[in-house]
Amino acid sequence: MDKSLGKAFLEKWTKYFNGADLPFVFYCSDDDRYAECLRPVNAHVCMIGQLAVVRKGQTLAFTEETFGCFGGRKYSGFPAADWPDFKYFLSCGIPGELEGERYKKTPELVEQYVKSTPVPPAEGKYIVFKRWDQIDENDDPQVVVFFAPPDVISGLFTLANFASLEPQAVIAPFCSGCGSIISYPLAERKTENPRAVIGMFDVSARPFVKENSLSFAAPMDKFTRMVGDMDESFLVTESWKKVLRRLEREEEEDS
Repeated sequence: MDKSLGKAFLEKWTKYFNGADLPFVFYCSDDDRYAECLRPVNAHVCMIGQLAVVRKGQTLAFTEETFGCFGGRKYSGFPAADWPDFKYFLSCGIPGELEGERYKKTPELVEQYVKSTPVPPAEGKYIVFKRWDQIDENDDPQVVVFFAPPDVISGLFTLANFASLEPQAVIAPFCSGCGSIISYPLAERKTENPRAVIGMFDVSARPFVKENSLSFAAPMDKFTRMVGDMDESFLVTESWKKVLRRLEREEEEDS
């Protein structure tokens, strides 16, 4: 990644967002040096929970074999075996056999939902996650992901819409937590006008993030334009400064 972009974002993030938690990026690679960044799992664990170490600054990589959950593997674009009962699992369940999550009213709705969900195939052996300050010039990030409170999300949302003619430069699709930060942003990356994605509404993933936190994920091209727009956007106005002062007070209270 271009060093100048990395530096510019860090400076502007500190200036306009009071140095709120840094985002992380991910990309696919066939470089076997990332084997050192794999974390073995011995039981089912939500991928969102596994990513907690990335938000603390550790680099984490996954291969097809090292995901702790079916969804993480599938929505990262790796081959995942069909689960015939998934339509019941996501809806009403099977009495006496399978408890349903009841996220969709009927199994038939689940079937249609699965058909319409984008799942771009992984473009390498590894999918690598790094916090922004750990990226080097040899990395090629595909998507930038924030886990942030509503005030920060509002700033990112408004910035994503700043140079957009369309009123929906940000989408909030129904999907899993990993779908909202991986598969949907990757699908948007291939479009003419990529949109950012707000997520982490997945009730099953909520226990693995802070109670006041949602996600915001932007394809790299979209995010690069957002960084370039910062200095002429609403971020320089008194309206945003009022929000920034609240962010600063919250940071002081937490420290």
